[in-house]
Amino acid sequence: MPNVTKLILCSMTGSSPKSNGHVRLVASDLDGTLLRSDDSVSERTLSALARTVEAGIHVVLVSARSVDWLVPEAARLGLGEIAICNNGALVYDVEGERVLIHRPLEPEAARELVGRLRRAAPGVVFGCDRPSGFTAEPAYRPLHRPPDSIPRADLPALLAEPITKLVLQHPDLPQADLHRLVGELGDGQIEACYSGAGLVEIAAAGVTKGAALAELCAELGIDRSEVIAFGDMLNDISMLAWAGRGVAVANAHAEVIAVADEVTASNDDDGVALVLERLSF
Repeated sequence: MPNVTKLILCSMTGSSPKSNGHVRLVASDLDGTLLRSDDSVSERTLSALARTVEAGIHVVLVSARSVDWLVPEAARLGLGEIAICNNGALVYDVEGERVLIHRPLEPEAARELVGRLRRAAPGVVFGCDRPSGFTAEPAYRPLHRPPDSIPRADLPALLAEPITKLVLQHPDLPQADLHRLVGELGDGQIEACYSGAGLVEIAAAGVTKGAALAELCAELGIDRSEVIAFGDMLNDISMLAWAGRGVAVANAHAEVIAVADEVTASNDDDGVALVLERLSF
């Protein structure tokens, strides 16, 4: 395995961050937090991000999205350092186009869980995200991509190799019920969360946005007290709880608001920008 510390430090551009009120890293979820509900990004938010980067503060996107879906957004936002993808399972060097850290779900654990789910909830279907791309069962219905744009495979083939993120959906079970069932059947051997409508997302045990952010900051020598994190959904709770300052947008899930240190305006009202503009540069 390559020297992760060296790779990350080489990937983070510029010299040591300037003095800015002890904030050295901003971590933000993307959908529902930094982006507006129509997936647009305001000029105010773009300006706030640019000023933050110019001040020497690292800005890290932390998302459930895969690499191929997150990197274009990083470019649109003017962010070219590190991105935490797949709910923390993969840390990616955007500028260098390389994987820095990968914490996949091993095939044996995936097969055991999938077998239990198939017995408990007939009709459940699966998709697998890996650095090479996303593949799904024939019956899987993608949320944001045309059905014919996704490679298809049967379940044994899907589960033959380590999986960055396993996603599942059910035609009848509500998302919260499906999430609860996954947690019960996972028996502490996996991490389950949800963000996108109708989907439940599964990672290896211990893999969360918060854990990945903590690992990245440890490699960079950044204390949690020097980190601000923004989020809106249940998969953001670990990140907001770990950061020295966890900020929920006003449209966030009630459980996210409950753990946040503060609540800013909604994603449609530039909530992240409002907080960044108050930083002392």
